[in-house]
Amino acid sequence: MRIPFEDMKSEFKRIFLKYGISEEKAEICARTHAETSRDGVYSHGANRIPRFINYVKKGWVDIKAEPTKEKEFGALAVYNGNFGIGVTNAFYCADRAMELAKKNGIGLVGLKNTTHWMRGGTYGLYAAKKGFTAICWTNTESNMPPWGGEKPKLGNNPFVMAAPANNGEPVLLDMAMSLYSYGKLQSTRLAGKKLPFPGGFDKEGKLTDEPEKIEESMRMLPIGYWKGSSFAFLLDVLVSILSDGASTQDMDKIAKGSCGGCSQIFIMIDPLKISSQAYINEILNKAKAYIKTADGKEIRYPGEGMSNAFKENSSKGVLVDDTVWAEIKSL
Repeated sequence: MRIPFEDMKSEFKRIFLKYGISEEKAEICARTHAETSRDGVYSHGANRIPRFINYVKKGWVDIKAEPTKEKEFGALAVYNGNFGIGVTNAFYCADRAMELAKKNGIGLVGLKNTTHWMRGGTYGLYAAKKGFTAICWTNTESNMPPWGGEKPKLGNNPFVMAAPANNGEPVLLDMAMSLYSYGKLQSTRLAGKKLPFPGGFDKEGKLTDEPEKIEESMRMLPIGYWKGSSFAFLLDVLVSILSDGASTQDMDKIAKGSCGGCSQIFIMIDPLKISSQAYINEILNKAKAYIKTADGKEIRYPGEGMSNAFKENSSKGVLVDDTVWAEIKSL
């Protein structure tokens, strides 16, 4: 089914207010979830509302907590999220990193003891629209086996990069270290579809494109096989060091749902300290055009699919699974 964007946002805000979230935070979270679904990332928009409310009810997310600064040195800072709302914690630290970048050219903010930030690309896009380049990532609890293993011992540790353009759409990369995120597995399963390519192993160790079998086995394929496995490992190590926060194995012990107690990094760079806006636009426009000259049917630069989904969902209404919307309405 399709829901007009403002109706979806309004329904999300009603729910957040009902469960005690402040007016300001409810507005931010409702807009973020609605925009995520509008941009075609259904797995981390509407689909996440029931789980988030469940975590609030269990006390795994402290809706009244605010991030507190623990350390700062030059262009570096570390904040404690105090298990507050992941979305508002992430926006706060992205803003702080951009403030540091305005002053120093670059800003790095580590965030510890936070909760799920939902779509990681939200914060890359947010920074790019303000003229910054962004590199952000988070760790997660164990949900993917290392290459050569069977038991989950790695997080799929979503990684984000974004580049700004003031005369067109920013370029945005938002990817998990697994070939597909668990959210993508869920949304594909709910749609009654198979994955475009095998995304993991079933319980018998056979490659499969059936999302429910991968969810059952928790044996997702890392991107690039052993390379993605190593990438995930280093992202966890670095985010833990640079935020002075919990690692994947620590989060397994915390056991407060998806990304409970996770650590995050927000690196913002002011490219105008290095280059001109005209040259930035030229590089991005040339890169977008050049990639299209490769022989192929559906060649897209990173973030282009989001732009297409935005246009369709804005004109027709935001696509949402019927069962998900019924669950949201019942909250």
